[in-house]
Amino acid sequence: NPRSRMNGVKGESGASDDELASDVLSHYSSASESASVVDEATGGEPVDEQTAQEETEDKLKQCIDNLMDKSAKTRLAALDSLGGAFSSKLLYDFLLERRLTVSDCLERSLRKGGGEEQAAAATVCAQLCVQLGGGDEGEEGFKILRPVLSAIMIDGCASVAARQSCARALGMCCYVSAAEDGEDLVKSMSHLESVFTMSYPNREGTLPTPNAGTPGLHGAALHAWALLVTLCPASRLTVLLDLHLPKLQACLESSDVNYRIAVGETIALLVELGRDIDRFEDSDTLCESLKGLATDGNKHRAKNDRRKQRTIFREVLHYIENEDFSEEKIRFGVEGIYIDSWMRRRVYDAFKEVLESGVRHHLQFNPLLRDIFGLGPPLILDSSVKSSKISRFEKHLFNSAAFKARTKLRNKVRDKRADVM
Repeated sequence: NPRSRMNGVKGESGASDDELASDVLSHYSSASESASVVDEATGGEPVDEQTAQEETEDKLKQCIDNLMDKSAKTRLAALDSLGGAFSSKLLYDFLLERRLTVSDCLERSLRKGGGEEQAAAATVCAQLCVQLGGGDEGEEGFKILRPVLSAIMIDGCASVAARQSCARALGMCCYVSAAEDGEDLVKSMSHLESVFTMSYPNREGTLPTPNAGTPGLHGAALHAWALLVTLCPASRLTVLLDLHLPKLQACLESSDVNYRIAVGETIALLVELGRDIDRFEDSDTLCESLKGLATDGNKHRAKNDRRKQRTIFREVLHYIENEDFSEEKIRFGVEGIYIDSWMRRRVYDAFKEVLESGVRHHLQFNPLLRDIFGLGPPLILDSSVKSSKISRFEKHLFNSAAFKARTKLRNKVRDKRADVM
């Protein structure tokens, strides 16, 4: 647990960093529960709720101040606290007036922090973009952070954990906040390609021997790139399929199980997108490779690795042979979404990587995720968000030209099914 790293260094408030962090998180996890209990018992006491909200915001302000502290431990604890709060609640109004301060602090941590601090800051960058939604503010933040996220990701001397976290953040920030002119999208994809194509076979057809940690980095960059491929127009998609499918097929022989799985999932996604534009011819050699991995009994591999690999590759093979996807339903509150395509799975998994256990909360209440998954406005309001604030956030999102452009792009290829149980 990253929060277990927090030690008892005193901040200016006199509270230790770990106390501050756990306070922020417990406030966030309990605010909505206690509010609903209060409402039921007394017919609603907004004063208590407001007090809890103000206390939480004070603690978050302290965390933001701590991002500028001289002590690396204090900054790391503050990043962990903000990460926990960003994943578990909607903070749009709070962040709107502080977004430039937070972006500046994150940029400083990325440029000057050690590997651990860079990795934590990159994750918070992705969460900040999800909090701000797909409008001008998110776009403005991404313009500041994209160059530094890319620079660390492609820097062979940076820590592998930091590079991996930057790859993930670059994918998510670009997916949510790239400008509609497509320039950020093209640049981000090309930087991600420069990382994972290092795993491609050389001219003789031999796969490079991976260094420690590089398969994880290549997998993160590949997954982030695959997320961005879902935004590409048909003309660009055609080029990408011709260029990458044969090379990715060769990477199915990679020695790392998790990288093989990332490659398999990406191949399935590319085939699905290719079929949408009638650009994929069935390939016997691809199916043969997939069959081998779907039935792999190689005793040199760990038992769990074999089982995990067989499960995923059976799905990939089944889809490529039969155009049939094993549908999954994600439930949250009284609602649910169907994950019924490789594209929806990649998008959902990307949000889950960034928001972790908070992804269900965001599916319930965050208009950005609800738009992406075709859920419509939130059914019930988060008790920490007044109804006037929700409408302000929605108005902001839906008035944004960039957001509309991306919505159009996503609407083309996504299934809008969502149901209420």
